[in-house]
Amino acid sequence: MKHLMLAAVVALGLIGGAAHADDALKAAIASSQRTPANVQRDAARHPYETLSFFGIQPTMTVVELSPGGGWYTEILAPYLRDHGKYIAGSYSPDSPKDNLRRYANNFRAKLAANPQLFDKVEVAVFEPPQHLSYAKPASVDMVLTFRNIHNWIPDGEANMNKLFKSAYDSLKKGGVLGVVEHRLPADKPQDASASTGYMHESYVIGLAEKAGFKLAAKSEINANPKDTADHPNGVWALPPTYRNKDQDRAKYQAIGESDRMTLKFVKP
Repeated sequence: MKHLMLAAVVALGLIGGAAHADDALKAAIASSQRTPANVQRDAARHPYETLSFFGIQPTMTVVELSPGGGWYTEILAPYLRDHGKYIAGSYSPDSPKDNLRRYANNFRAKLAANPQLFDKVEVAVFEPPQHLSYAKPASVDMVLTFRNIHNWIPDGEANMNKLFKSAYDSLKKGGVLGVVEHRLPADKPQDASASTGYMHESYVIGLAEKAGFKLAAKSEINANPKDTADHPNGVWALPPTYRNKDQDRAKYQAIGESDRMTLKFVKP
C-alpha cells in the first residue's frame, strides 16, 4: 500500500509539473545561444522535464543556489527575462577562498559577455555558511539547486539547517524548493562529509522537512539505474568529470551521468 501511495504521489507530481510546461521553456532550451558542451548534457539532465516537474512559469521570481558555471543559467535567465526574475545565488568576488573567488569572477564574466541574455540577471551572494541572505523574506516563488547539497554538508548539520531555513524564509507561501542531487542507495553508508558526492534521499528530505517544507512529489526523471554509486573517486569518476582519466573510462562513459533524486518541496 505504501508503494502504491508513493507511486501516486510521483504520478501526480509529474502531471502537475507537466501542466506548467510551455513553448517559452522549450525555446530557451533549444536556443542557439546555449554553450554547445552544455547542450550535450541535456540527454542526461533533462532540463525541460525537470523544470516542468517543479512547476516553473515565466512570470516567477526564481532563485538558483550555486549556479556553478551557469549550466541552468543559460536556460533560466532568458526564460524569466521578460516577465519574471532570475536571481543567481553565487559566490562573492571578495571571498577569502581563492577557488570561490575564481568561480564568482568566471560566472560574472559569463553574464557580462552576453548582455542580450543576461542583462536582467540579479546576482546575490550565497556562500554558506556565512552568507545566506540572497532574497527578501517571502519574495520568491521558487528556489532551485542542482547537484550542490553534497558540497554544503561538510559545514555541519547546524549550518545545513540554517541553509534550508534560508530557502524556506525566502519563499512565498506555496513556493517551491526544487532539488536535484546525486543519490546514494539506502543500503550504502554515507559519511558525514558526503565525500563521494552521493547523498541519501531520506537525509535530504529530512533536512527540508526540518526547515518546514512538505515533500510534494518525487520524480525519477533523472534516475540512472546503471550507476552503482561505488566508484573510485566517487561521482566524479563519471562523465562529465572523468576524474580517473583513462582508467575504466569506457565503463564510466557507458554508465553515463549519476543516478539522481529529483525532489519537489512546498512551503505550506
